[in-house]
Amino acid sequence: MSWKAYVDTSLVGSGNVDKAAIFNSEGNSVWATSTGFNVAPAEIKDVVNSYTDKGDPKKVQSSGFHIAGERYVTIKADDRSLYGKKGKEGVVIVKTQQAILVTHYPESVQPGAAANIVEQLGDYLISVGY
Repeated sequence: MSWKAYVDTSLVGSGNVDKAAIFNSEGNSVWATSTGFNVAPAEIKDVVNSYTDKGDPKKVQSSGFHIAGERYVTIKADDRSLYGKKGKEGVVIVKTQQAILVTHYPESVQPGAAANIVEQLGDYLISVGY
């Protein structure tokens, strides 16, 4: 399956995510993205930095983060996952060995439903070496 197919079918096609992008784990290469979902280089760099931040709490937990020009309050930040919320919408970001899945869910979707879809794809990619 192509990276674009993962975005269109596995993520956006689930109905629990309305926008998605897949980056390499360093955040310097976009492998696939849904139309109109523009994650700026500085934004993905901050995401990558949140994974390497070993502080307790992590900087992203107190400052929040930006995705596609919108600021999100951090609700989860660990070595694999970064979740953010803005009102009733939010983002779920999952890091695998070689990729970072960046997704957005709309107000109409429960955060847990979005997180399950993204985490499951993350588990699958890890199981096949990505």
